[in-house]
Amino acid sequence: MTKKYLKEKWAQENIPQHIIDAFFKVRRENFMPSGLKDMAYEDNAFPIGHDQTISQPTTIVNMFALLNPKLTHKVMEAGAGSGFNSAVLSKLCKHVYSLEIIPELATLAKKNIKEEKIKNVMIINADASKGYKKEAPYDRIIVTAGARSIPQVLKEQLKQEGILVIPVGKNSQTMRRCVKEDDNLVCTDHGEYIFVEFVENDK
Repeated sequence: MTKKYLKEKWAQENIPQHIIDAFFKVRRENFMPSGLKDMAYEDNAFPIGHDQTISQPTTIVNMFALLNPKLTHKVMEAGAGSGFNSAVLSKLCKHVYSLEIIPELATLAKKNIKEEKIKNVMIINADASKGYKKEAPYDRIIVTAGARSIPQVLKEQLKQEGILVIPVGKNSQTMRRCVKEDDNLVCTDHGEYIFVEFVENDK
């Protein structure tokens, strides 16, 4: 597959053009393991170690279309992985705070973001199920792993009228887009996916 194929596919699927443009402003191959760089624009998820993956390109742009980030927004991401999603988000919003529970991946994501000279992304080695209170509330929150339920703390750290995008389910997940209205989340479902499990500390 090629960049041209993905661009044409997403245009037909009505992915907003600014999200497509943001995706291709970041060199995905730089966030892939060395042996997989040639497959960076295959429309598949790939392993990045520690039982985690870099998500399928179409999944990423679909999630960002649901998230609808704006250039004035502060966004929290749960699950940095190798840092690719954060890098794309950096082109779509003002600040990104990306939480990664696995220390080795947090280190990798920091390295990748630094090498891309991205200044508006902070990678934090932390349990995303507990959020990041220091910078709350957030205009948008995105979760890049399958959660069994929506963590209460993410609802609490989302601004009124803010949007949360999260895949929910045990073996397969339903993509949920939730808008915070009067301290409640009003959610809609947007297709079935398979994600790695949302890793949480038991403490």
